[in-house]
Amino acid sequence: MKQTIKQIIPAPAWNVLRKTYSGVMHLPDLPGVYFHPWRRESMLYLSKLKDIHKGKRTFIIGNGPSLKQTDLRKLREEFTFGLNRIYLMFPELGFATTFFVSVNDLVIEQCTGEISALPMPKFLSWRSHRFFPAGSLPATFLYTTYDNPAFAHDVRHRVWESATVTYVALQLAFHMGFEQVILVGVDHNSNVPGKANTTVVSQGDDPNHFHPGYFGKGFRWQLPDFETSEIGYRLARQAYEAAGRQVLDATIGGKLTIFPKVDYPSLFI
Repeated sequence: MKQTIKQIIPAPAWNVLRKTYSGVMHLPDLPGVYFHPWRRESMLYLSKLKDIHKGKRTFIIGNGPSLKQTDLRKLREEFTFGLNRIYLMFPELGFATTFFVSVNDLVIEQCTGEISALPMPKFLSWRSHRFFPAGSLPATFLYTTYDNPAFAHDVRHRVWESATVTYVALQLAFHMGFEQVILVGVDHNSNVPGKANTTVVSQGDDPNHFHPGYFGKGFRWQLPDFETSEIGYRLARQAYEAAGRQVLDATIGGKLTIFPKVDYPSLFI
């Protein structure tokens, strides 16, 4: 039915209707999104981060099995964004990422204690604030949503998730002013069959990430939605290039084809 209506209504009118519907659906969220003390503190901190790293480069570290073939020790002195359960690799690396980002409800709910203990600046979805006890601000909360594809040049306001935390990190990096962003460990591949976004329970070791216990036995997680992720990646490439900036993909053997590829070792010559 939705596709039929979309074919009948002109694209500009459809976009207006979609955004209007989304706005109405999000109305109950808005008081907390803009007036809750944690969000006010978050927006203030995000204001301070605007263009703070202008002209510099950063690495966004995914969680694919290709990380096992990537010498991440080279990133010790670089600005880095770590995603979801990347902290499982910190003991082996001997250092932590500069920033941490997670927006998936299932990941944050099941790993609240581990995430709370991380020492670096943490960026989480506003939805996840309910998993944390009242008190001092536990992280910087972003107003992320599932609908209305867009690229946020300023992450103090709404940020589209595009079904992948990597896209949120790309928007954060843009907000901070990074000139060049390099992806590693973004394999963009999975060997688990099933419908995208379906919640499943892991039955054993995890073959789709760098650590067998990443989504280990008993962990609830959602099957990847590569199609939606690619919509976001294309928006990110357009936004960066329009601003005279660049996103490169240094993932070893990755399946993502949206960004220009670069040889990882060549970045440190």
